[in-house]
Amino acid sequence: MDYKLLIALLIPLIGTLGVMFKGDNENVREGISSFSSILLLFVVGSMVPDVLSGKTLTFHMFTILPGVTITLRADPMSMIFAIVASSLWTIAVFYSLGYMRGLKEHAQTRFNACFALSIFGAIGVAFSDNLFTMYLFYEIVSICTYPLVAHHQDDEGYKGARKYIIYLTTTAKAFLLPAMILIYVLTGTLDFAPNISTGIFPAGVNETLVIMLYIFCIFGFAKNGIMPFHHWLPGAMVAPTPVSALLHAVAVVKVGVFCTTRVMLYTFGTDIMNALNLGIPTAYFVSITILAASIIALSKDNLKARLAYSTVSQLSYIILGVALLTNPGIQGGLIHIVNHAFSKITLFFCAGAIFVAADKKYISEMDGLGKTMPFTFGAFAIASLSMIGAPPVGGFITKWNLLIGSVEAHQLGILLILIASTVLNAAYFAPITYRAFFGKRPAGEPYTGIKEAPLAMLIPILIACTISVLLGIFPNFMLQFVKAVTG
Repeated sequence: MDYKLLIALLIPLIGTLGVMFKGDNENVREGISSFSSILLLFVVGSMVPDVLSGKTLTFHMFTILPGVTITLRADPMSMIFAIVASSLWTIAVFYSLGYMRGLKEHAQTRFNACFALSIFGAIGVAFSDNLFTMYLFYEIVSICTYPLVAHHQDDEGYKGARKYIIYLTTTAKAFLLPAMILIYVLTGTLDFAPNISTGIFPAGVNETLVIMLYIFCIFGFAKNGIMPFHHWLPGAMVAPTPVSALLHAVAVVKVGVFCTTRVMLYTFGTDIMNALNLGIPTAYFVSITILAASIIALSKDNLKARLAYSTVSQLSYIILGVALLTNPGIQGGLIHIVNHAFSKITLFFCAGAIFVAADKKYISEMDGLGKTMPFTFGAFAIASLSMIGAPPVGGFITKWNLLIGSVEAHQLGILLILIASTVLNAAYFAPITYRAFFGKRPAGEPYTGIKEAPLAMLIPILIACTISVLLGIFPNFMLQFVKAVTG
């Protein structure tokens, strides 16, 4: 057993307790959060050499039933998400410090504690060795992020939080829990397969039942944002910007797409998905979300709302890539977990900085603001290029692999959908940057006195933006894990 897995899981949990006990001293409280995030990143990083050398690290915690355990496992796919969650927690902690103090937000102790607990859940999901462990930590993420969505404790906050928790818990109970029970009855285990080919279903299993279980799993992980179970995500935008960044880049939606693709590859497997023709129909189904959410994003003037629908669209790239069942497609989907995370957290951080520095949240109010906040809007422009899929930012690696994957799968329709969605991405992102740098300031509003947000916010923005560029110029580090998944 490798105790690094247990240590990685316990760090954010212990950090939560430290934050709660030292909540009356904001400097100590935030010092604990910062130290915990850095320590987690170090521990996760220490597993990289072993995993890249071909080892699979495991730590068994409890046995519930024969074939049903709470066990942790670090393999190439789990490391993709664990690296993203741990590194972005570090960046988000420092950004939150500037944002929450800058706006003098209430309940900062509760905020920091729930933030750390959500990372505890995300790390548990990343290192889950089986469907039962994954389900347990998936639900922990839902519960721990509810207070964050309802943070403002007003009618709008409670309404958004209710929608959030109802959607996520209802879909998990209605679809995922029955599917998990039936999978156990059919196979006698909930452990993930050792590779993406075989899956865990025995030969001769009822094909109709397997197809039904597959559909239940796709809809059960509603954090993946697939329409029609996506409404919770725009509704959750009532939360403070650091929470929005957490939802969209670190913990919640990435938990959703990671769980979905993990089950597609390691519970069902590519052989069964090919045999039952599950892949390409899934790719076309999520394409509806890609296009529809992009069109809706075009209509949104509220910056966070536009970013929210962008997330709904971009998440389905990950599932589409895996559903193509070609090596480039799977690699493009999985690498987008990383590329989308760093670019989208940059975009939300910029939205928060604009609100703190200029009190602006509508795109129509941002004409000329880029001249006053050049670093913030410059970072926004670069991260936007990643969402569009333009070089040299990380999103280009995603689009390139997805396009190649669609060609190898002989799916001209998917190829055209990817091209159309790229045009839509540019249509709803490019005008924001254009208006900021080239738009005329509204009459009577010279933006006198407006400057960049505090350094505690600006530095994390620039770090996240820089990493997005490095992921495009030097993609091989993360591609090592992705290529190890596909063999």
